[in-house]
Amino acid sequence: MRRIEFFDTTLRDGEQSPGVALNMEEKLQIARQLEKLGVDVIEAGFPVTSPGDFEAVSLIAEKVRNTTIAALARAEAKDIERAWEAIHIAENPRIHTFIATSPIHMQYKLRKTPDEVLERAVYGVKLAKSKVSDVEFSAEDASRSDVDFLAKVFSLVIKAGATVINIPDTVGYAMPAEFAQFVKAIMDKTDGIEKVKVSVHCHNDLGLAVANSLAAVKAGIHQIECAVNGLGERAGNAALEELAMALHTRKDLYGVETGIITREISRTSSLVSRLSGMRVQPNKAIVGKNAFAHESGIHQDGVLKERSTYEIMSPDAIGLDMNTIVLGKHSGRHAVKQSLDDLSIEVSEERFEKLFEDFKILAEKKKIITEADLYALAETQEAEETLALNYWQILSGNNLKPTATIGLELKDGKEHHNELVKAAYGDGPVAAAYKAIDKIVGIEGKLQNFSLQAIDVGEDSQGEVTVTVSFGDHTVAGRGVSPDIIEASVKAYVQAVNRALSKGWISLKQR
Repeated sequence: MRRIEFFDTTLRDGEQSPGVALNMEEKLQIARQLEKLGVDVIEAGFPVTSPGDFEAVSLIAEKVRNTTIAALARAEAKDIERAWEAIHIAENPRIHTFIATSPIHMQYKLRKTPDEVLERAVYGVKLAKSKVSDVEFSAEDASRSDVDFLAKVFSLVIKAGATVINIPDTVGYAMPAEFAQFVKAIMDKTDGIEKVKVSVHCHNDLGLAVANSLAAVKAGIHQIECAVNGLGERAGNAALEELAMALHTRKDLYGVETGIITREISRTSSLVSRLSGMRVQPNKAIVGKNAFAHESGIHQDGVLKERSTYEIMSPDAIGLDMNTIVLGKHSGRHAVKQSLDDLSIEVSEERFEKLFEDFKILAEKKKIITEADLYALAETQEAEETLALNYWQILSGNNLKPTATIGLELKDGKEHHNELVKAAYGDGPVAAAYKAIDKIVGIEGKLQNFSLQAIDVGEDSQGEVTVTVSFGDHTVAGRGVSPDIIEASVKAYVQAVNRALSKGWISLKQR
């Protein structure tokens, strides 16, 4: 089976995304994760552009040993010498040299004739070959270049020692069928093409980077250049995760294999998103938070009966542990029942119909129904209020350890109620408040879920907090509403405690 190699350029072209600036340690962290992901080549940077880029490429070349490390260089002596200095220590070094070949680039950017470009391309490859055995040559803006001229350039750089020739769609201009024919024509006309690997590098200006790359796979190429989360210049590069899962899911169509360890995809995407500061859009294919989520009642019913009805791949295939059923206003009875069963919440058929009505009313107000909401909906009646919030006080600051003092009132049926007061430290003001309540009750609760959302809009809007708390083997929910989010948080926890007390799952310490 033909093998498609993955050339990752997240650390070079990906870092050229406006707003992205990775430091040396962050680049190394991403490179190590790319190694775990199983990419064949890591383009670590463009060493001649800055001392920082040079140092980062050198560090990656030294520390990452199981993947080919490539450095980018124009077809100029100073670029190639600098690239070699940066990667000479690598276990498997590659110099990636390039020059533009389209008429518009040659005339306006390079101000060179085609013969001068041809001469420079051969010079660059020969110089790179004198440094390393693995040399990649890219014809920048290839998709807007003349096929016969490209074939001539590629034929001569192969003769000069190139081991990989790259056909970039630098400005995202190509269409899939057109690009496949273009690649085939180049391969047919290039002398020595059978001696090298053929690669493509597609940009996403028209949203076709992945489609063009896959079209090139069908045309017979050997390497795809891409970036995690599709990072890159302008609209970005072909997205690594989409290409990997397309080839994995549709082996029947493409008949190729890769070295990508798909279960590392989610972890890699999250790392790159966090370090680059480039948030992944919710509906992004493969790694967006909604990529495996189902809210439609019809879809949920199908998935619960047989996952393959609406899922062509599973979340765990990319290393994602998640419940794909998202409860909202479009959810049906089947999904709600299944979610209750998953939480071990037992309700009668009669009670379920009322619960489902309440669910639909709540879902009109909230975008997503949480576990805490389900626990609250399942309560047959409001718990008797054993403890009431009397007052709360928080001491917090950037140089202070958050401290909370909570005063609860014990309603014991007597004329004079008992006030119970405790103080506690915590990692934050809410955590400190919850610890103080635990001290009052005499049992430590374990916070399972915490959700905060605004009920309405504006500066004076109220915040609604829902919590799910476990006391031993039992789990209860609580909800609190207040213009102050700390007060709402405290009220939610107190309600959960009252529900646990009313069920007899906990009891107050003897006083």
